[in-house]
Amino acid sequence: MAQQLTIFVENRPGRMKSVSDILLENHLNIWAFTIQDRGEFGLIKVVVDRPEQARLALADHGFACALKDVLAVTAADKPGNLDKLTTALLDNDVNIADAYGFVTPNDRQGMCFLEIKNTQGVDLEVVVAAAGFTVVKDEELYET
Repeated sequence: MAQQLTIFVENRPGRMKSVSDILLENHLNIWAFTIQDRGEFGLIKVVVDRPEQARLALADHGFACALKDVLAVTAADKPGNLDKLTTALLDNDVNIADAYGFVTPNDRQGMCFLEIKNTQGVDLEVVVAAAGFTVVKDEELYET
């Protein structure tokens, strides 16, 4: 599964810049990110090309962060695809705890990252494929 790095930060100007500076200094590439406001603190969630190295680099600079497995799913950009995906997961009693996604403008390919729960006994790759989507495998995401 893909890995998402969750970084706990103070909610003040420059915190995202500090994170991006550290990742740049370590030649790490950000593929996706989201920022969530939690009052005086916030969460920055990133998917990068080398998750463990990113975690270590940020921790070395005093950032509290954690890696979490997320389901990376791709599909053609078509109306109703999110509904199809969420229906397939619900039909298998899989809970989506968190998600974010985007569409690449050149090839109109959708990609989403989902934090999921209740996956015991569920072959997610089969469920996702049956709904017309593709689970992105680690070897497609990360250098081996």
